[in-house]
Amino acid sequence: MKSKIIFKIIEESNCPHYVQGDCFTLSGKAIALEPKKENTFITTGVLKFPLEKSICRSLVKDITSILIMNDNLFNLTQYTTNCSGCSGLIKIRYSRETAYSDQKLTKENRLMNAVTNMLASFPLFQSLRHEDIQNVVKMLRLKKYVKNDIIMKTNDPPSYLYIMVSGRVEVLGDKDIHIAFMGKGDVFGEMSLLSGDPVGATIRVTESTRVLYLTGTNFRKVLNRYSSLQMYFSRILAQRLARTNIEMSEQLSSGIIGRLSEMPPSELFQTLNVNQKTGLLNLKLSRGAACVAFREGSMVRVEYNKKQGRDAFYDILTEKEGRFKFSPDLPDKDQDTPEIGDFMWLLMEGLNKVDEDAA
Repeated sequence: MKSKIIFKIIEESNCPHYVQGDCFTLSGKAIALEPKKENTFITTGVLKFPLEKSICRSLVKDITSILIMNDNLFNLTQYTTNCSGCSGLIKIRYSRETAYSDQKLTKENRLMNAVTNMLASFPLFQSLRHEDIQNVVKMLRLKKYVKNDIIMKTNDPPSYLYIMVSGRVEVLGDKDIHIAFMGKGDVFGEMSLLSGDPVGATIRVTESTRVLYLTGTNFRKVLNRYSSLQMYFSRILAQRLARTNIEMSEQLSSGIIGRLSEMPPSELFQTLNVNQKTGLLNLKLSRGAACVAFREGSMVRVEYNKKQGRDAFYDILTEKEGRFKFSPDLPDKDQDTPEIGDFMWLLMEGLNKVDEDAA
């Protein structure tokens, strides 16, 4: 395992020869100023400089003194000193790199590229650039499961977004009723992360499986950063809610009454959004009455706790008890009112605020 010693200029003031960032590399018995492009070198003593740079004898003396005074320099980790030269001032720092580190970095890069290329073929990531996927990969962790393992079960608290890399799992509903199978490229766990509600289904492994998973905190960071993923999960929510809430959707066409203990605000809002409902949602909550106007799934007016718009929406998300009633009639004053903002962005921002307040 070979080591390389580097002297780097970390501060510079009026030096006539060098600038901050110039590096001198010790190789054998020679010290060379590392070129930013190909250069021709001249040599003096143990020091080697490019022709385009003047030779500073004071710096030669200082670096040589460090080498003489520290016979065991390769065992040091860092050394900092000032140049003793002219009226100008530079400060140099010693550090050590190893060939092993370079090899390790190369291996990590190869692994990063392999995972990135694999994920690029998954529907979830097809809207992202290569470098964007790499940023997400840095947050992911890998876990393996064997047959009959339970990855998550009904009523577990929200925890992770899972991405299937290989294998097969079964989705089970109430009383272990079969709902679906999932395989490579499928994702699960996002419903509870988006709503903040407990997990709604059990995931059981039917054959040896590998998954990549993302924590809830990092999941929200990724959604906030990449709007295309917000759109992707909006479509996923729409598809799944359409399958599991057909009866609810039929009730919404003529109005619905319920309790937040049975359908939390986040889930209620998402149901109205993904089904593109138009109408008025009235709620009786702990701090008084609230009203939310929807036009084709978008919120155009929110009023609660003497607040309006986003602030009122965020306050409603914190409520756990209360009653609600949705009617499909939208008042004339809301027919042309601009939407408050992108629904998924508002929901994610609101859930982040709820988490921060609870911490």
